[in-house]
Amino acid sequence: MAVLPMSGISIIGIKKDRKKILETIQHMGVVEVRPFEDGQPGFEKLDTSVSQAKFLKVKGEAETALEILERFSPEDKPLLGFLHGLKRISVEDYEKNVEKRDEILSVASNIVRMEKENSDLNSAIIKLKGNIEALMPWKTLDFPMNFSGTRKTSAFLGSFSEGHSIESLEKAFAEGCEKKQFDGLGEMVHFEIISRTETQTYVMAVCNKSFASEVEEVLRHMGLTAPAVAFGDVPSERVKKNEAEIREAENKIEENKKKILDCVKYREDLKFIVDYFSMRIDKYRVIEQLGQSKNVFALTGYVPKADVSLLEGVLNEKFGVAFEAWEAEGDDVPVALKNNGFSAPVEGVLEAYSLPGKGELDPTMVMSLFYYFLFGLMLSDAVYGLIMVLGCGFALWKFPHMKAGMKKSLKMYLYCGISTTFWGVMFGGYFGDAIQVIAATFFDTEIVIKPLWFSPLDRPMQMLMFSLLVGIVHLFAGLGMKLYSLIKDRQYKDALYDVIFWYLLVGGAIVFLLSTEMFVKMASLSFIFPPLVGKIAVWAMVIGALGITFTAGRSSKNPFKRIAKGLYELYGVTSYLSDILSYSRLLALGLATGVIANVFNKMGSMLGDSIIGIIGFIIIFVVGHALNIAINLLGAYVHTNRLQFVEFFGKFYEGGGEKYTPFRDDTGYIEIDTCNSEK
Repeated sequence: MAVLPMSGISIIGIKKDRKKILETIQHMGVVEVRPFEDGQPGFEKLDTSVSQAKFLKVKGEAETALEILERFSPEDKPLLGFLHGLKRISVEDYEKNVEKRDEILSVASNIVRMEKENSDLNSAIIKLKGNIEALMPWKTLDFPMNFSGTRKTSAFLGSFSEGHSIESLEKAFAEGCEKKQFDGLGEMVHFEIISRTETQTYVMAVCNKSFASEVEEVLRHMGLTAPAVAFGDVPSERVKKNEAEIREAENKIEENKKKILDCVKYREDLKFIVDYFSMRIDKYRVIEQLGQSKNVFALTGYVPKADVSLLEGVLNEKFGVAFEAWEAEGDDVPVALKNNGFSAPVEGVLEAYSLPGKGELDPTMVMSLFYYFLFGLMLSDAVYGLIMVLGCGFALWKFPHMKAGMKKSLKMYLYCGISTTFWGVMFGGYFGDAIQVIAATFFDTEIVIKPLWFSPLDRPMQMLMFSLLVGIVHLFAGLGMKLYSLIKDRQYKDALYDVIFWYLLVGGAIVFLLSTEMFVKMASLSFIFPPLVGKIAVWAMVIGALGITFTAGRSSKNPFKRIAKGLYELYGVTSYLSDILSYSRLLALGLATGVIANVFNKMGSMLGDSIIGIIGFIIIFVVGHALNIAINLLGAYVHTNRLQFVEFFGKFYEGGGEKYTPFRDDTGYIEIDTCNSEK
């Protein structure tokens, strides 16, 4: 359990080597770069936002090209592909791929262009089909759609929203002329029906040009609607023309699709380009933080102390930089954790809460002991635990190159599975009572696997007492962490005032309860402390209470305020009661796992010993226990975290540290293998 000591570093290099130096630092992934201090004589900072925007655009185009390829030809991804990790390539292969980046960018550009062209062509096809649909009622018309008459006549094309005959049109027109008082006009118009449906009538009306305005007014009053399209072609010819354009567009779309499919062979190259420009964007963000002069550049940052020598050696061997390192101090020093293989998997849990602040201990090792213990206690089924162990173990063995975060998570659940198996054996849970139910239902016999310790379903009070005892140990371990930290910092008085007195008060109260017959009977305990121990516990409580009262408010000079603060702090003993009682969730979740498992077993056995019964039992068994594992895995994870965050950390831990985020190859598809590259 340790917070890695950090060193501050300063690197000054020749400007012409900047690109290679930064790439070397990026591949090593050990330097967290910090902004160079402004105001240093001879140095200034560069604005790389334009270059970053350019790289973002290129990267976005490559990502779009990949998405297009995925739509046209979905990639065959292996089962559990997310566990395979990133594709590992050597530095030499990386350099070769960089050399052909322009070719790949051209491919990406062509893919995006062809897809956009197809999109535009599809939009054009939709528009052309709409035009054809609008022209179909006029297809038999022998005049262009913009026909308005001859030298002596006027023509009006349009539609009425009713089914009309020639007679009904003439009658309606005559009535319209009468209303408009256009005497004699009704017989001066010739109607021709182009096409007709039950709800629409498409017509052409022709009249002498001298009456055009009056005729138009009457037709408008009748509800004549002008055509949606008007052009100089005969409708049938325009339909043929549009159909030819549609065929041409469809052929072009198919041609583009074939060309896009031919680009599937560049899929891996496009992935490389996405990662390459991601790294370049990161590099240019770092360049903004450097100090730059005409001939040199300066970089400052933090490196784990153990990596300083390696970094200095590599940079001096390749580039001959000026390198300086010093012991990092201050509140802004980033935090990196270093733990053994057993404890490291729960570092993510600690990080989710907060990393250690300045001068704080890393609680990961102690937390991991309780984390695995409590998780297994909540799930507590031996077969569930065995499934977790086998599943996580197989994944870790089969996929050694998975991402570091995924590997840590699987290791955490592996150890949680071991703990779950242990507690399942202790409590006699094997898919709940599946063995007993199967034996009784299908083999008409009785098989009972007794728990190594006891069954919580049969003795819930004993389980509750054990859960509370675990809680007391957990809370006292938190106080112990605080005690260790204070003694380490030689704050002996604070250790006495803030920890020892609480041990005496809370511990004395617990021992006193265990010496009373009423509490022992209520808790169904098989032992009781002698009265002398109870009296000693009372004195310990008194000493602890007095100590807290007179020292908890020691920051105040006023004696009355000091006592008042001490009494208020003493009132906080009630929080210990609520904290201890919160560990009853160990009983609740442990019982929930067993009860739900038993319910599904009972449901499966209700169909009896028959073919249908066996099939029904298997279905209910598999589905039911899968749901039970999923639900209670989530419950165990959430509540184990809660007990760490609220009860355990609440006794000693403040956090607030800033995470160590080194400048590294942050990629989504490839991983550069610097270890196995040619020297």
